[in-house]
Amino acid sequence: MALTKIGDAGMPAGAVLQVVQGSTATSVSATSSYVNTGLTASITPSSTSSKILVMVQQQGCAAAVTSTGCIDMKLQRGTSDIHKFALAYFYVNPDDGAGFRAGISATFLDSPSTTSATAYKTVFKANNGGTSYVQTDNANSVSTITLLEIAG
Repeated sequence: MALTKIGDAGMPAGAVLQVVQGSTATSVSATSSYVNTGLTASITPSSTSSKILVMVQQQGCAAAVTSTGCIDMKLQRGTSDIHKFALAYFYVNPDDGAGFRAGISATFLDSPSTTSATAYKTVFKANNGGTSYVQTDNANSVSTITLLEIAG
């Protein structure tokens, strides 16, 4: 969904030309293989010199194992990995396996060098065994990905 689009004629370098946002509140789980979180957005840059500022807020993240759990999350452009989030560790109660739920966020400046529609998404997996989850809190929090086209 395009929130704002400004004509880029005569816009100085660094100007925001376009803003797009995607969101999801659907719970997803993963074990040892990367799984799409469902959080995605697509933008069509107006110039090959444009940069795309990607801002991610992934909500309700938890790792359910009986000692320590870890979520391994990456940002992808299409099917290419472009940024790896710092591993997020979650300490859980060994008696009931209930995991601490938190948000994971990242900001990344990309140079896709294209004027074709470009999709960005997050993928994740569990590290250290067990199962990891996103969008799995009781508050039905919404995860968001925001893309800003920046004039080059």
